[in-house]
Amino acid sequence: MQTNTPSRSTIRLTRRGRLALIATGAVVAGTAVAVPLLVLGDDGDSRPTTLVIPEGRRASQVYAAVDKALELPAGSTRKSLAKAGLELPADAEGNPEGYLSPGTYPLKEKTTPEQLLALMVETANKKFNGAPVAAGAQRNAMNVYQAVTIASIVQAEASTKADMGKVARVIFNRLERGMPLQMDSTVDYALDRSTPGVKETDIGADSPYNSYTRMGLPPTPIDNPGEEAMRAAINPTPGDWLYFVTVKPGDTRFTSDHKEHRSDVAESTARQKEQREKHEQPAEK
Repeated sequence: MQTNTPSRSTIRLTRRGRLALIATGAVVAGTAVAVPLLVLGDDGDSRPTTLVIPEGRRASQVYAAVDKALELPAGSTRKSLAKAGLELPADAEGNPEGYLSPGTYPLKEKTTPEQLLALMVETANKKFNGAPVAAGAQRNAMNVYQAVTIASIVQAEASTKADMGKVARVIFNRLERGMPLQMDSTVDYALDRSTPGVKETDIGADSPYNSYTRMGLPPTPIDNPGEEAMRAAINPTPGDWLYFVTVKPGDTRFTSDHKEHRSDVAESTARQKEQREKHEQPAEK
């Protein structure tokens, strides 16, 4: 494991429980990737009038959705970044990941990719640059860009919105221990994989987004988080949790005790094995 010495301003995070999940072969639940929605006009016109970007989509997925909505060749929106003039924070270094705000955007007859991207970033800036977010970030000894990055991880890791505050608290509790983040969602991002399923062989991937081998936060957010994930990032739920694992849908267990966590992991693994075997059984004739 590589351990770089972070700068004083770097927030260092960890999620040691994820390594236990990989070692036991458990499949980790993550945010499902849905196709952004194109809404057709009321008059039956085949041209979409609205583009809906759901929470948690990556920039690459947003680019593809805009290409489709505007009926442009694949890759057109990504190429338009250079001339879009996006008002991004300096820490982003021109990468809009995290600032392509989820929401519903109108598609007018002459809408361009640059206009859509600018509107998304403008929407994100209005949400992120207000006093509540800035004060919340400062209260947790971070800047707004770091808060957005944490929110993006919360968005990817939490199985339900109700768990977001607890996931954020696990992050901050582990932050105090100065350990590597070790979250599967960052590895999935590093490998450009949209479905969860990190294997033990994946954690050696050579990428600044691989939080198993790199210290601190990833260099950018890993998706475009919604408002609830952002609220969780600046107002984490009080608690002493250090680990969490989703045993079954609706049952994510948080604990500060490693032995208890190992027991939860074992139960999760057994349940998933049972579900796989059930699906693999041939249908009765």
